Amino acid sequence: MTGQQTQQQVPVEEGERRTWARESYEQSYSRDEAVKSSRYLIDVDRNSEQLARTLGWFSIGLGITELFMPRRVEQFLGVQHRSWLVRWMGLREIASGVGILSRRRPAGWLWARVGGDVVDLAGLGMALRSRRANTGNILGALLAVSGVAALDVYCARELRRTSRTGNERVVVRKSIQINRSADEIYRFWRNLENLPRFMSGLESVRGVNDHRSHWVAIGPAGKRIEWDAEIVLEEENRRIEWRSLEGSDIDHQGAVRFEAAPGGRGSFVKVEMVYNPPGGLFGGGVAKLFGRAPEQQIHENLHRLKELMETGEIITTQGQPSGRASSTSWRYDQTVRRAPQSAAQQQDEKSRALNPI
Repeated sequence: MTGQQTQQQVPVEEGERRTWARESYEQSYSRDEAVKSSRYLIDVDRNSEQLARTLGWFSIGLGITELFMPRRVEQFLGVQHRSWLVRWMGLREIASGVGILSRRRPAGWLWARVGGDVVDLAGLGMALRSRRANTGNILGALLAVSGVAALDVYCARELRRTSRTGNERVVVRKSIQINRSADEIYRFWRNLENLPRFMSGLESVRGVNDHRSHWVAIGPAGKRIEWDAEIVLEEENRRIEWRSLEGSDIDHQGAVRFEAAPGGRGSFVKVEMVYNPPGGLFGGGVAKLFGRAPEQQIHENLHRLKELMETGEIITTQGQPSGRASSTSWRYDQTVRRAPQSAAQQQDEKSRALNPI
């Protein structure tokens, strides 16, 4: 009987090991896919925004050239009596460049620039018919404009594609220098229960396992927001990447990096987040209206982290009958508070000099 029980237990244990191995593989595969997805979204957003800024400055530079040196442009192309048209094209280029640089995700301005590229191509094609046309230069200009138009289309499509619903996806990047070592800041951050100590609006973080956690926060208008998050990549003392899981109230992914500052001056903490605000663009606009813009929140949270790591506490005037602005230094307190005391001491010394004991 004992032998039969042993024979029955062996396949059961093997089945459990196979089930555990399959689940571990599926979790590992899912985590790897999440890492790729998170890195892809952040990298694409960063690269697309950098390309958009480059195109914006290029547009402004080209526009200035066309606006203030139309004769040179005419000589280069081999056309005459088109200065007014060249200046008009220059104004259009400058307007497009300013529009691109004024937006974080200027997909609309890039598409408008594509329309301008089509007009430029048509104008260059007409210039080829001129008897004095410099055919070689015009063909070179056609190739250059075609290449820039292709970049405009690519950049505009990437900015649109990384947004799930139009331009609702928000990208935030902030950094701060803290006078502590990278490994010390990393250990503090990695203990997720420490995060509500410096993150405003975050009520609690409860660890589910080594990689998953449950977050509770207070959103706009006091709305309670809950979500589950998963760490998808972790490099000890260097980097943590995470994403929210399906079914969460907030959809986001991000990364925090810990880098040693040169000269032994502490460390840099760099945060990148890509998220869809609750309520879409309307919710994000309401949040900014009531002072809860994500960019400002992360900026303030990093400064709280700096105070907490460097002094062990967060300086606040909340609950006090009166207080000064956060930008006023402690030297102001010393000057104001010591001034009356110094005056009293001087008066006392004068009285002692007149009436020696």
